[in-house]
Amino acid sequence: MRFSILLAAAGLVTAAPLMAVPEPVPLTAEGPRGDLAGTLIAPAEGRPVVLILPGSGPTDRDGNNPMGVTAAPYRLLAEALAGRGIGTVRIDKRGMFASKAAVTDANAVTVSDYVADTGSWVDAARAASGTTDCIWLLGHSEGGLVALAAAKRIEHLCGLILVATPGRPLGTILREQLSANPANAPILDEAETAITALEAGERVDVGKFHPAVQGLFAPAVQGFLIDLMAQDPAAMANMVELPMLIVQGGTDLQVGAEDAKALVAAAPGAEYLAIPAMNHVLKDIAGGDVAANRASYADPSLAVSPALVDGIAAFITDFRKAIR
Repeated sequence: MRFSILLAAAGLVTAAPLMAVPEPVPLTAEGPRGDLAGTLIAPAEGRPVVLILPGSGPTDRDGNNPMGVTAAPYRLLAEALAGRGIGTVRIDKRGMFASKAAVTDANAVTVSDYVADTGSWVDAARAASGTTDCIWLLGHSEGGLVALAAAKRIEHLCGLILVATPGRPLGTILREQLSANPANAPILDEAETAITALEAGERVDVGKFHPAVQGLFAPAVQGFLIDLMAQDPAAMANMVELPMLIVQGGTDLQVGAEDAKALVAAAPGAEYLAIPAMNHVLKDIAGGDVAANRASYADPSLAVSPALVDGIAAFITDFRKAIR
């Protein structure tokens, strides 16, 4: 079953009465060498469960990372969904944080590895929540690519929710992001050399490059970057036969409308929810204020966008009604 309703305006969804939020509990899943670690907020009886797949880099189960993001978007989203009776599992990626024991090297990873971990988490979520039902995948940013890759390979999936997910190959997006900032002019040639090599599946010696380029394309992560650059999100979206919701914020500084458009064009049966005020960490930013936008990355006191919570809850509820 595929959906074709276009959700273009955030204000079209009416919030349901809120339920009490259950106490979050630790949850583990089987990893390659040791346990993967996460947190479960159990659903209300008979209600669905959403597995939140985190974005790029060292992003933890709450949506924070050591590079200045302390906005806790995944924790806040999980709590908000719990108020609608929807359970969640949010996770630490293999080799990171409390999932450190799962592998010896967090950088020695591929998208397929993350898909395998997703399968373990789906099994753990079904067992821990006591559901015989399927599990929803919510992928944020890079996590959306993992969700797309998992759609054809994992059983017991209800559908996909792609939030701020790239719709174009990584090399295209990196070129666009780097060239958009005039301050990057001195490094563009070296960056292009690195991107071109990685797109061709080749590692590149960045030892003599500008320090900024060395940081972006460090040898330790080049294997993963090669794998990421080989992914074509739009082509992957075109292959998905599950219900799918594509969500894009209008004040997102990292993933833009062009990516959402590419996904929507590739998957015309998906639902699309545009939230004009929402940024990359799922917070609403009034008037497109860039300074306020950047400040929100370190502000866990700001709630996640109500339109996001409403849209996810409505999408899941509509699906459940349709199959009854």
